[in-house]
Amino acid sequence: MSEQANEQAVETPALDRYECRACGYVYEPEKGDDSHNIDPGTLFSELPITWRCPVCTAKRTAFANIGPVGTVSGFKENLGYGLGVNRMTPGQKNLLIFGALALGFLFFISLYGLQ
Repeated sequence: MSEQANEQAVETPALDRYECRACGYVYEPEKGDDSHNIDPGTLFSELPITWRCPVCTAKRTAFANIGPVGTVSGFKENLGYGLGVNRMTPGQKNLLIFGALALGFLFFISLYGLQ
C-alpha cells in the first residue's frame, strides 16, 4: 500500500503559489481568484491566457513560482548556512523573532521588581 500512496503523491501536482513581480500579489491555487471567477484548486498553469493580475493587471509572464505554502524561503544552496535559521519556514522565523522580543520585554519589566 505504501507504494501506491507514494505513486499518488508523485502524480498529484504541487499547489505552488505564484507571486507577481510587479506588485507582490500572490496567486494561491487553494483560494483561486474571485475577481476573475477562477475556482479554488485551479493550478496556475491552468489559468486562461487572458488572465491578468487582479491588482496591477500584469500578464502571467510577470509571475514567479514561490513554491507551496509553508516551504522554506531562499536559495537551496544557502540553506546550510545561518546556524539552521535558513531552514526555518517564515512562520517559524516570526515565532522566533517575536518570541524573543516578548521574552526580552518580560525580562526588562521584571527589573522593576528588584529592590
